[in-house]
Amino acid sequence: MSIVRSHKKGRKFLNPIPTDMGGIGVMIPILKEYINNTAENNPKKTIGPFKTDVSIYKTPPESGLRLTLIGHSSLLIEIDGTRILTDPVWSEKVSFTSLFGPTRFFLPPLQLSDLPRPDAIIISHDHYDHLDKETIKFFARKAIPFFCSLGVGKHLRKFGISRNFIDEMDWGDSMMIGNGCVITAAPARHFSGRGIFGRNETLWSSFVIKAPKHKIFFGADSGWFPGFKDIGDTYGPFDLTMLEIGAYGKHWPDIHMGPDHATDAHLALRGKLMMPIHWGTFNLAPHAWYEPIERLVDYAKEKHIKLFVPEPGEPTEVKGAYNSEWWKKYL
Repeated sequence: MSIVRSHKKGRKFLNPIPTDMGGIGVMIPILKEYINNTAENNPKKTIGPFKTDVSIYKTPPESGLRLTLIGHSSLLIEIDGTRILTDPVWSEKVSFTSLFGPTRFFLPPLQLSDLPRPDAIIISHDHYDHLDKETIKFFARKAIPFFCSLGVGKHLRKFGISRNFIDEMDWGDSMMIGNGCVITAAPARHFSGRGIFGRNETLWSSFVIKAPKHKIFFGADSGWFPGFKDIGDTYGPFDLTMLEIGAYGKHWPDIHMGPDHATDAHLALRGKLMMPIHWGTFNLAPHAWYEPIERLVDYAKEKHIKLFVPEPGEPTEVKGAYNSEWWKKYL
């Protein structure tokens, strides 16, 4: 089975299936929901600080697979001798300005200067909580290859990354990134844009990461769609799926999954372990900050899914089901 390629209508990329992406028409209902909202969107207790013991990186993971959650969708993945950084965001706010916008609940657990050198950096799409200008500027002139969705390279070049180190990928494209590790861009159901103009003129993707011993799936941002089964049938089973569970809302049901549909996606992908991402770092939706993970735990029990939930900043080997329950300390 082959993976569907992306399609355009004019300059705009299209989703794999018809998708309501919200927009101006739901701004007033969304605003009313936020005004009347009583959920604990921001933690009442100070979260963290978390601190990564960087000396751990001197020793390769015994299992071959180790992950460090920086926060949100930023992950340092060590897989069979290759280091991959996904959607790196170190800034305090995810916005077009540092003056206002969603603010981090906790500081990154390690400084960029302490980060072990990645072999590759993946950028799934160009939203501010996945593509951070100040973080990208840190990697300028460091000769680290970037792999991104179609059109996102223009942002990377603007932020200082040489075009020689940028590979733009369409759904179904594969690239070798060293030590026998291959990444493949796969479909997702989302949207793109960094402002009022240029919406959907760059692509959004998920990624299959296949190394000599392990195969994992980085879902980035996506609403539920039947394509998860196609990805699972074509590339699965996966030792680990990393799927978004936060930032869902009743006014944008097509572009974020929430815990219920994320667990369905994990099953469709034929995953063995599921790691929740895209939660507990920024206030991006009207639900309580801890609601996604608590709902996920319930759905996982109901659907017999094994979870992998490391504490932010803790380099954690993937050896089986594990739940640090770190968020409970801050309720």
